[in-house]
Amino acid sequence: MHLSRRTLLASATTAALPATPPHREHLRTGFERLEADGYSLLSGQRVGVVTNPTGVTRDTEHIVDVMHRDPRVRLTAVFGPEHGFRGTAQAGGSEGRYDDPATGLPVYDTYLKSGRPLADVFTASGVDTVVFDIQDVGARFYTYIWTLYDCMEAAQLAGKRFVVLDRPNPVTGREARGPVLHKEFATFVGRQPVAQAHGMTVAELARLFNGEFLATPVPLETVRMSGWKRSGFYDASGLPWVPPSPNMPTPDTALVYSGTCMFEGTNLSEGRGTTRPFELLGAEGLDGRWAAAANEAGLPGVRFREAYFTPTFSKFQGKTVGGVQIYVTDRAAYDPVRTGIALLVTARKAWSGFAWRSDNWIDKLTGSAQVRTMIDAGAGTDEVTGAWQEELAAFQRVRKGYLLYT
Repeated sequence: MHLSRRTLLASATTAALPATPPHREHLRTGFERLEADGYSLLSGQRVGVVTNPTGVTRDTEHIVDVMHRDPRVRLTAVFGPEHGFRGTAQAGGSEGRYDDPATGLPVYDTYLKSGRPLADVFTASGVDTVVFDIQDVGARFYTYIWTLYDCMEAAQLAGKRFVVLDRPNPVTGREARGPVLHKEFATFVGRQPVAQAHGMTVAELARLFNGEFLATPVPLETVRMSGWKRSGFYDASGLPWVPPSPNMPTPDTALVYSGTCMFEGTNLSEGRGTTRPFELLGAEGLDGRWAAAANEAGLPGVRFREAYFTPTFSKFQGKTVGGVQIYVTDRAAYDPVRTGIALLVTARKAWSGFAWRSDNWIDKLTGSAQVRTMIDAGAGTDEVTGAWQEELAAFQRVRKGYLLYT
């Protein structure tokens, strides 16, 4: 991987907001700290917010509703990503342009827009500052971080300030894992060379994007959390979980997602259309031999149960399929990406019908053709995961310079 480090001075500034009082032990999000400071960072600005249903306070009120009624902030627009601002659209959809019934604010659609077309949306909205507040799940191919990237690039083109309100990485920020995207495989599920499980918060990613990938940095400020520890899972945050998308119903889903989403690149069901997407995997013709093989792999922190299920939509809709259900037994020891590779390796051996999607979508998800070609050649889990260690180490070194929390 080739990443040219720029000076951190070109990256971003972290807004100097008051620290959490000593008697307050719980985590405070970027929005909570912004509000507590009277929105001074947004003073005199016409503000537009890029957000979705996850942009809530700890009492589950949406930040747009909170800001709209507060005279200290001039909120004039909302920008909705994939699934929409209020979350009414399924995967691959958005809500379009409309006026929000609750606030009367104009809502602009950002989905599948980037560069100059997205900059034109920001210009047409009349805002001075674009604020980003969306809960991420820690995986490179979860599209909201690329909504962040695209919005930062477009804000720079449109001459707007950009402010990122931070939220926890729900699967911790301890380390990055998995292969790093190769630039020739860039899509909306991966614009830039980032590890498959990046181990960063959205504010840290914004700093990375600004310092390493944007041709011209955007005027960026990040409002960091207080009280967040890199080793903390989402249930330690004290925050309510709002599904960031329809198939991310719980933090348990996020825990496995950076590994099992790779099954989107195969002809197996990744559990869409069930109550446990990405925790249930299967296909017609699979049976208990797959779970047995996966358990024999001895992966740390996880067990597999032989499972049968009937998806209500997506692959194998209305058909009973066999496969596995994933049970994480030790979150600290569990490696979702290694586990995902082991499941691909064992599924291919356990089921003669195993196939990659004809468009080689797996290459877009993993960031190169390496995983697919190595598994096809008969490589085992250790060989496949060992092949990306050098590029992962390079990403880890660059990543370190943009972290906000110890």
